[in-house]
Amino acid sequence: MTAPQVIRGRTWKFGANIDTDQIIPAKYAIYSLDEKELGKHAMEGVPGREGWAAKVTPGDILVADSNFGCGSSREIAPIAIRGAGISLVIADSYARIFFRNAINMGYPILQSPQAAEGVSEGDDLEVDLEAGIVRNFTRGDEYPCEPFPSFMNELIHMGGLVPWVRKRLQERRQLAGRR
Repeated sequence: MTAPQVIRGRTWKFGANIDTDQIIPAKYAIYSLDEKELGKHAMEGVPGREGWAAKVTPGDILVADSNFGCGSSREIAPIAIRGAGISLVIADSYARIFFRNAINMGYPILQSPQAAEGVSEGDDLEVDLEAGIVRNFTRGDEYPCEPFPSFMNELIHMGGLVPWVRKRLQERRQLAGRR
């Protein structure tokens, strides 16, 4: 699965310190590792957001305040969010392990304190991943975000770390075969 260069969608706004137990409660991880099944239960642990995943339209964007994805190193947290139909997460800041897990699976997440502060739930956003620009069509604003370095963009476009490593190994084998 590859990520598009430009993503447009309606926003869902979450607060600070949303941990991985809130993103996908442990009781669901025991029964299934299926992305769509996990997606049905995404964000159920956030008070007041029970049934949230059923309201998501594929392509929507999740925007959060600081320290998003804190808590345990639950690798399925970004998988559950993607399984709910969320195309991109933008936050003021992330827990390091959540950030790495998302990138390793090829899931685009961006850091933008300005967007986290300026975006409201329901806003219509367009995000240019390579330029590092978040456009808020609802408010007529634009927010900068740190674009990924080229190797991370390649990782995301290829669908994650595993496909990226496979490609690199294949390239090395081809080079070795020419010698």
